[in-house]
Amino acid sequence: MSSNIIHDADGSPSRIVLSEHTGSTAEVLFQGGQVVSWKNERREELLFRINKTLWKPPKAIRGGIPISFPQFGSFGSLERHGFARNRVWSLDDSPSPLPAANSQSTVDLILKSTEEDLKTWPHRFEVRLRISLSAGKLTLIPRVRNIDNKPFSFTISLRNYLSVSDISEVRVEGLETLDYFDNLQQRERYTEQADAITFDSEIDRVYLSTPKKIAIIDHEKKRTYVIQKEGMPDAVVWNPWDKKAKSLPDLGDEDYKKMLCVDSAAVETPIVLKPSEEWKGRQELSTVSSSYCSGQLDPRKVLYGLA
Repeated sequence: MSSNIIHDADGSPSRIVLSEHTGSTAEVLFQGGQVVSWKNERREELLFRINKTLWKPPKAIRGGIPISFPQFGSFGSLERHGFARNRVWSLDDSPSPLPAANSQSTVDLILKSTEEDLKTWPHRFEVRLRISLSAGKLTLIPRVRNIDNKPFSFTISLRNYLSVSDISEVRVEGLETLDYFDNLQQRERYTEQADAITFDSEIDRVYLSTPKKIAIIDHEKKRTYVIQKEGMPDAVVWNPWDKKAKSLPDLGDEDYKKMLCVDSAAVETPIVLKPSEEWKGRQELSTVSSSYCSGQLDPRKVLYGLA
């Protein structure tokens, strides 16, 4: 287990590379506290990321796992997805009260409110993020502490840009029968009718009161992503499809085919913190081999703990 800090030409730290004994790696930027790469032991990239030439810092690079704080999307008056993803984070030297992660390759980052932030969001806060890599798993533990003298509320998400073979070959299980806000229909509330979510057009939905496990099955790659989450009751499913992809300056015209976003989020009910209170969430990403043809994996067994 190891972590290695990479510096820019001017000597400032730019990213951390985590690695573990089976050969898997993860790469985290100080810019945005953003995971931008997660490779398995076969060196296969599991997260989608745009071509770097399209990236215009300080905006978050599209891909990986950006964090939305203190606002998800346009659910509020701040810039879209809040400002945390556009700030430079620091190493957190005292990540208590989390236990030491001795069996994992881990980095702890922290973001503190600045005077500039207080002009747009007048609340003093600390956001901590632990990123841990172990065999077959990537775990993120976000924490938000109110260090102000008055309460505040926020929404938050971890946007997982998953790398897929072809979006038309992907299905999401675990969200059936749930209510969702459709962001393409002025946030009208609907109930999911399908047995599983499949994709043939643009989608932008916030599923509400979701289970702790969600499975994303990629038929062509015979791979299932499993998202396990705590403290973030909602799940956002997004793919821009062809027309929207062409309108996004930092996304290639065909990139939508190779990506799917499934977020762990707290959106419908903002989290309220009194002074000195702390909120903690947790997300664990893992992958398992799957094949509907051979019946090696029933996704429902993954979702409901029968595997």
